[in-house]
Amino acid sequence: MTEQLSKLAYSIAELCQMAGVGRSFLYEEVKAGHLVLTKAGRRSIVLHDDAVAWLTHLPKRAPASTPPGGRRSVS
Repeated sequence: MTEQLSKLAYSIAELCQMAGVGRSFLYEEVKAGHLVLTKAGRRSIVLHDDAVAWLTHLPKRAPASTPPGGRRSVS
């Protein structure tokens, strides 16, 4: 029986694509101390556990409620 090993780390481009965020936002999160980068030589990578922790702690927003009738008023 073979066990599948998940990736241990992601490049910046991979994490942007997987998380659906832009590169600038990702680097803003690093600068703010919300996301940890690890250096592998000259390359910056994000460890799997750090990526999961970052995604888990992003602010959550409840969907906007729709008034009866299904339409929102436009101001």
